[in-house]
Amino acid sequence: MTHILAIDQGTTSSRAILFDAALRPIAQAQEEFPQSYPRPGWVEHNPADLWSTVAATARAAIEKAGVNATSIAAIGITNQRETTLIWDRKTGHPIHPAIVWQDRRTANTCTALKDQGHEAMITARTGLLLDPYFSGTKIKWLLDHVDGARAKAERGDLAFGTVDTWLIWNLTGGKVHATDATNASRTLIYNIAKGAWDEDICSLLGIPLSLLPEVKDCAAPFGVTRPDLFGREIPILGVAGDQQAATVGQACFSAGMMKSTYGTGCFALLNTGTDMVPSKNRLLTTIAYQLKGQPTYALEGSIFIAGAVVQWLRDGLKIIREAKETQPLAEAAEEAQGVILVPAFTGLGAPYWRPDSRGAVFGLTRNSGPAELARAALESVGYQTRDLLEAMRADWGTEAQGVLRVDGGMTASDWTMQFLSDILGAPVDRPKVTETTALGAAYLAAMQADVIGGPEEFAKSWALDRRFTPQMDDPTRDAKYARWGKAIAATMSV
Repeated sequence: MTHILAIDQGTTSSRAILFDAALRPIAQAQEEFPQSYPRPGWVEHNPADLWSTVAATARAAIEKAGVNATSIAAIGITNQRETTLIWDRKTGHPIHPAIVWQDRRTANTCTALKDQGHEAMITARTGLLLDPYFSGTKIKWLLDHVDGARAKAERGDLAFGTVDTWLIWNLTGGKVHATDATNASRTLIYNIAKGAWDEDICSLLGIPLSLLPEVKDCAAPFGVTRPDLFGREIPILGVAGDQQAATVGQACFSAGMMKSTYGTGCFALLNTGTDMVPSKNRLLTTIAYQLKGQPTYALEGSIFIAGAVVQWLRDGLKIIREAKETQPLAEAAEEAQGVILVPAFTGLGAPYWRPDSRGAVFGLTRNSGPAELARAALESVGYQTRDLLEAMRADWGTEAQGVLRVDGGMTASDWTMQFLSDILGAPVDRPKVTETTALGAAYLAAMQADVIGGPEEFAKSWALDRRFTPQMDDPTRDAKYARWGKAIAATMSV
């Protein structure tokens, strides 16, 4: 029993990767699933798609590796965070499509709660801001808008979960209703200092405590799979939300280490150790990981649109067919045009938190074309990352380490990573294993299964692929970032 199966359930696809005992990936499978946009600002998933693609890719990865399920020591799960599901405990049927983290339908609820003066209390206890991004107001919306849901919830007939909880429920045949501390910390109803669901916030939102899952460490027993799924029962021993799993996969175990993941969105985390640092710059205070009952905290900045801006170029504007086409386009663009794209397609995330903002393009001329738009799209990821790191340094002080570790699909673009280093004025390290989200989930499960040692041992295995160092002079960097600031201000003023 030397293999680890990592399940990586994301916003647009599900993946499964089988790792060997040294946590080297040996086989993987991936399957996309449809997105649903029933109204402007609404984003939903079919819960059945989340489960079926996970089950299918897990089986496919095992089959590709040519191994027997008896050799798999454990399963680790990582998932898109904040996406919200509620289902019937008896039937296992969801009461409504999953409300995705990008969904903005509860913006008015958040505004009302702010106007009533509740945000300071909620932030002090959860580390989060009042924003539709988080699960709490999504739960309230479901209980308020699905016929009979509130009465069933109050009778204890319903179960809430983020995606990890939904997968654990299905993997164990409905025997386990649990989550981990990192996913719980993103719900808006979990007290990250006390390590418990917050009764006052739940009462404020009208959420019965019986609806909520048990909260466990990231490396802990989460039950065993149904024997019919893979031919034998396999223990689920590791769970973490995707960005926290990436933090683990990047071996950011020391206070001051930073990582940034570029998927659909971009999420930067700064490890603050055992210190729960309150942000003065509208970042989030969250749990990076929790082992043996001890939480390690982080400051997090969330950008809603990173890789999704490339998808927009492909699917919306149709100026590319594949993501890799953006690099030669960006290289061919006229830099002097200085086109700036603010990709606020679903509002602005940290440090602005303006769910009402929408995307904008500045600096267009008659000569602007696909190349300039592609360059502006890639540059927008660098600008937004600098926004986050500026806020982190202001909150944390000079103790933040100067190197940024990066991972995710966009890091394959050397041009994008070089611009990121240039605009940050700091080194950017890309590891040899860029799929660190799945690696982090695998490590948590492997550690719990005694396949591998503790964090110090795992950190020694982190390997650098390439370091990008700043090539841009300070005046150019400052001028570019100043123009970005003006574009952000103009976008928020509309």
